[in-house]
Amino acid sequence: MERIWSPWRLQYVSKAGDDTPACVFCAAQQGGDNGRLVVHQGQAAFVILNKFPYNSGHVMIVPRRHIATLGSASPAERAEMMELTELTERAMTEVYRPQGLNVGMNLGRAAGAGIVDHMHIHVVPRWNGDTNFFTVVGEVRVMPEDLEQAAERLRPVFARLSEPRA
Repeated sequence: MERIWSPWRLQYVSKAGDDTPACVFCAAQQGGDNGRLVVHQGQAAFVILNKFPYNSGHVMIVPRRHIATLGSASPAERAEMMELTELTERAMTEVYRPQGLNVGMNLGRAAGAGIVDHMHIHVVPRWNGDTNFFTVVGEVRVMPEDLEQAAERLRPVFARLSEPRA
């Protein structure tokens, strides 16, 4: 069996079962450990780095309300989530200069949702050749940037790009 050491997860697993909200997105809004991953705040939704990214810069646009489906979202929530997706596209383009982006949702466990009860939109920067033998054969992904570095790069760009245009 291959072992990959991840000492940064000790804080997460040692808190399992305490009084923090079960939903990582709800906990992030309350300033929990995942709160440090929030890179932009909107009125009805926010943008947060994925704790287990597919690529550097992988974020999710999340409604503040704990809802599972698009049908449960209000028109204002859906509109803001789409506006934040477009803002994310611009921020990713500036910060990471990707050759493409994956934008998508997994609604329900059968569709691949890891967090089933709190819907979210994934935005993943992509580059030609970003899937290599390591990922395909070794089932290992090498991440060149840690989450704190990604947050430090993204926050000021989101802040600047979200300012009202003159």
